[in-house]
Amino acid sequence: MKPNPPENTRSQREPVQPNRRLTERMPAVFSVLYSGMHRGQMLMGDGMVSNLSGYGIGIYGNRLVSQGMELSLFIDLPGSGDPVCIAQSRVSWVSGRRFGVEMLFPTLEAQNQLRLHMWNQRSRPRTKG
Repeated sequence: MKPNPPENTRSQREPVQPNRRLTERMPAVFSVLYSGMHRGQMLMGDGMVSNLSGYGIGIYGNRLVSQGMELSLFIDLPGSGDPVCIAQSRVSWVSGRRFGVEMLFPTLEAQNQLRLHMWNQRSRPRTKG
């Protein structure tokens, strides 16, 4: 007879959220500026990218955003002269000042810059510390 699985420590009211990510998310630390409209007012903020994937970006920002907002992003990739511009993105989740955006129609140039950065991060030798 199989032993009973351990009881779930989550509250019964807390739904389990499936992982909806389609691609691997990589940790990252570099600056980003974001702007969009919020309740008829222009919102401008800056923050730090915390992770990056082929379709989305995790951000910790200084201005609060709402789920569903559309933002323009200007990402300062390390080693890149000009910021990478993502003209359209949509906020997919919010937790205080942390939020995630889905990139909508990034240009081929922006996609290539982000992919190259991710590839360089994956292939960089790991150092023991």
